[in-house]
This record gives sequence, C-alpha cells and structure tokens, in this order.
Amino acid sequence: MPSIDLTGKVAVVTGSGRGLGLAYAHALAAHGASVVVNDVDEAVAEAAVKSIAEAGGRAVAEVVPVGTSEAAERLVNRAVAEFGRLDVLVTNAGILRDKVLWKMTDEDFDAVITTHLKGTFTCARAAAVRMREQGEGGTLILVGSPAGQRGNFGQTNYAAAKAGIAAMARTWSMELGRAGITVNAIVPVAATAMTETIPAFAPYVEAMRNGEPLPAFLRKGEGFGTPEDCAALVPFLASEAARSITGQAIGIGGDKVALWSHPQEIRTAYADGGWTPEALADAFPTSVGAELQTVGIPAPKLPEA
Repeated sequence: MPSIDLTGKVAVVTGSGRGLGLAYAHALAAHGASVVVNDVDEAVAEAAVKSIAEAGGRAVAEVVPVGTSEAAERLVNRAVAEFGRLDVLVTNAGILRDKVLWKMTDEDFDAVITTHLKGTFTCARAAAVRMREQGEGGTLILVGSPAGQRGNFGQTNYAAAKAGIAAMARTWSMELGRAGITVNAIVPVAATAMTETIPAFAPYVEAMRNGEPLPAFLRKGEGFGTPEDCAALVPFLASEAARSITGQAIGIGGDKVALWSHPQEIRTAYADGGWTPEALADAFPTSVGAELQTVGIPAPKLPEA
C-alpha cells in the first residue's frame, strides 16, 4: 500500500473552521502538509489552527469571506508568506439560502453564487497563477455536492453553483494539464449542519453526536458518514499517488467511494432532413424519450420499523 506523504507541501482550505473543511485541513496536516485555514469567524479559525497544532500539524489562519479576487489573493499570499509556496487548494467555503424558486430573492441567489461559484473561480484562478509560476504542478480540489449532480428541491442557487463547479473542474483539468496541475471535484456526503436538516437523517446524526455509531445501512447503502470519512479523499488527491487523476467528480461518504459519470448522450434518433415538431411528437416516446432521467437526490432507504 503506497504511503501518502505531503511533507513540504502547502495547502489552502477555504471554509475550514469547522465541519468538512476542518476535517480536510486536519487530514492534510496529518499527512505532512502545512495548511492555511480560512473562515469568516476569527475565533473559529484560530480554534481550528490550535486543534491542528495540538495534533502535531502546522497551520495559520486567514480570516476573510471568499468570493472576491482580493480575498483569493490574500489566501494565496498568506500561504506563500508563511510557508514559501502553494501546492494544494481545496475550495470548500459555502453557505445556504434555501427557498423554492418563486420565493427566492435576488439576494438569496447572489449570496450563494458569490460564495460557492465565484469563490471557487477566484481562488482557483489565484492558485493556478501561483502554481504555474512555481512550475512544479499542483492540485485543485473543488468541493461539489449531490445537489449539483442531480438537483435538489429548494436549492436553485446551491445546485446551480455546485453543477457549475463540476463543469469548471472538467474545463480546468484541460487548461492546466500541461502545467502539471490536476483538477477534480469531490462530492462528499456527511453528517454536517447542512445534512442534519434532512428529516430522515436527523435522528441518526443526533445519535452519532451522543456517541452512537452510524448504522451500516447508512454508511454503506447511503454512503453517509462523518466529515472525517470524507476527508481521506483530499490528501489522496493531493499526493503523487493521484497524479494521473484529473477532470473527475468523485463521491465519498461513510464506507463508500464512487466515481460520478459525466453528462453524455444516452439515446439518439435521426430524421432525414431534420426534425419537425410533429415528427418529434410521434417518435420521441419510443426513441430518445423511452429512457427519461430521474431528478433529485434519492430519498434514503431506511430499514422497516
């Protein structure tokens, strides 16, 4: 089994004061990387840095909300000033403003798009510039979501941002390949403040916080576990063991890891000279329309009481 050694590497993890981001930062530091922790709450960020140091790692905090070019430059510059370089970027920062379409305001939409989508873009751009200047490759790990892969009720803004992040990973993997920079999207599923609002998961998340293990049907069947379960994917993708992996969307949670497919044509039909509306109405149900795709995140399959 190969050893995952990130000694000498430097990482920035946005939104890493708590939850999944903190788990990513801890996992990187545990494998030797120096980490810039980012959060909007100074006390939370400093507590995260302290916890990493107490575990034997190296970390500093940079308190700034992601989204602007200035914030991205601050994060990259802090990594270089403190540790001399930048090798890994994990774009984890995010917020939720859930509402159905007809109730979602411009402000609800813009806030989520700014943090998730523009924040990923600005941070990745700043990191790519630095990594290209260094000339030694690097790793961009963009955090996606099942909502971005399949849609989710009440999450127009969040699902759109996460779908865009997966598309950016595919695009940037092509653009940055010659520079030796890998780009992947990860799709984590874990017990966090976001997922505990799902009624089916809520009692199990509460039991987990009281010291009870998550049942096997969640860890395996649903791929649902702790933030620490998801964190293993980050140091792996940042390591030499994953140098050939780029442009992918990789899911992880509980005991499960999975590769998501890219959107592609699944059925085709042809009409000589092109299609008319009438011809489509006649042929669609038994040709391309015979295999319409489902939408939404599948409901958890809970055991019968």
